[in-house]
Amino acid sequence: MKTFKTILFATDFSGCSDAAFDYAYGLAKMCQARLEIVHIICEPVDLRGFYVPHISFDVLEKEIEDGARKMMDTFVRDHLKDDDDYECLVVPGVAHEEIIKQAESLGADVIVMGTHGRSGFDHMLFGSTAERVVRKSKVPVLTVAAS
Repeated sequence: MKTFKTILFATDFSGCSDAAFDYAYGLAKMCQARLEIVHIICEPVDLRGFYVPHISFDVLEKEIEDGARKMMDTFVRDHLKDDDDYECLVVPGVAHEEIIKQAESLGADVIVMGTHGRSGFDHMLFGSTAERVVRKSKVPVLTVAAS
């Protein structure tokens, strides 16, 4: 069996991600692997040139990043122990592209992530980050469907 030294877990802080985390954490413990936890901040639509009252685009970006870091802190506090081997990253960008880029740059042996299981019109309209990662990643991907 292949052993894993580095596991990248991608989270959007949803219940689906929480379910996938159980697999990533268990796998990391079983293999004594480092757990790289990444959250991608989807870049907001550039609103420059539009009237957006009471807030500048730069302030909006900073508030989104601060909120994501607070969510990551809460996630870590709720799911990890002090002696766990992990690192957290909050990165802006296009989700599937950044997940793949982070996995490759960190030398991940596997990517673990949840999938919302959208179908029909929702899938056509929103697509699936997990599906794009599976299709484009050179690193193996374990997807966990929300139950």
